[in-house]
Amino acid sequence: MIHLDRHYWRAGWVEPEKDVWRTQVEGLLKGDSWIIDGNYSGTMDLRLAHCDTTIFLDFPRHLCTWRVLKRAFHYRGRSRPDLAEGCLEQIDLPFIKWTWNYPTRSRPKVLERLARVRTSARIVTLNTNRDVEEFLASLRSNGNERS
Repeated sequence: MIHLDRHYWRAGWVEPEKDVWRTQVEGLLKGDSWIIDGNYSGTMDLRLAHCDTTIFLDFPRHLCTWRVLKRAFHYRGRSRPDLAEGCLEQIDLPFIKWTWNYPTRSRPKVLERLARVRTSARIVTLNTNRDVEEFLASLRSNGNERS
């Protein structure tokens, strides 16, 4: 599993230059197979061009915001396993607003991008925890689960 947050952020929450980040993502995509977790729109075109399946977790804003707050509390003052070392968990109002406004600000753009690759990649949209559980169960029953 490739967590984009782990690759994107540098110690102290420092962002990479855009061209450095794109080159880094291109390198991640060279593997024979991969599962990438992340929502970086600046490299979404690269990832969509190289994938055979995209899973879009399209959860309600209140659930996403709650999970961000819960995660911040759980990992406060520590680095999460899916982040680079030196990125201590933090929460601030701009990030809470970003999460809350995602459905109206970013979601339409994501849906548009997914629609463009629908003929070349399988798009799976999951809206609830139950959808996720059923999807994972279907993978297990088909023998397709990957670690």
